[in-house]
Amino acid sequence: FPLRYACEFLMQALGLQLNMEVQLAAQMSEKHILRTQTLLCDMLLRDSPTGIVTQSPSIMDLVKCDGAALYYHGKYWPLGVAPSEEKIKDIIGWLLASHGDSTGLSTDSLADASYPGAASLGDAVCGMAVAYITSRDFLFWFRSHTAKEIKWGGAKHHPEDKDDGQRMHPRTSFNAFLEVVKSRSLP
Repeated sequence: FPLRYACEFLMQALGLQLNMEVQLAAQMSEKHILRTQTLLCDMLLRDSPTGIVTQSPSIMDLVKCDGAALYYHGKYWPLGVAPSEEKIKDIIGWLLASHGDSTGLSTDSLADASYPGAASLGDAVCGMAVAYITSRDFLFWFRSHTAKEIKWGGAKHHPEDKDDGQRMHPRTSFNAFLEVVKSRSLP
């Protein structure tokens, strides 16, 4: 009985310590992002807006991404994995036609967001976040495709599936199956 209380006490203490570590890590990450945002806003105010893509830190330091881009006054500045200027102009046309009244867009799959040219981007650019600076100027972040495996605890059956010509049995209906999700980036 005393051993049980000792174990419960240790688990509570460990839980509190773990919670504090997680909170500290989140605060440090937020502090880093705020510092980077401050530096980038400083660049925007002092220099031309292109400083956020041509200098360090850049807009890629704000968000974990594979690529970023600035489309400003008809000029294009890509960083990392980013579409060509021709494709960016096509994306901008689609954004203005489909999401023109918005201030931005975020998706983990351009195909699911109904962008017609998503297949032509391949696996290099799958997810995108965009912030409208003005109606003609945009800030983009891109993420590449990532395959994700999901292991389900019950076999995927269709209503017409039957075991042994009989009704389905619990022993076979709970077989695990693996589903591979494609054409998505990390959220």
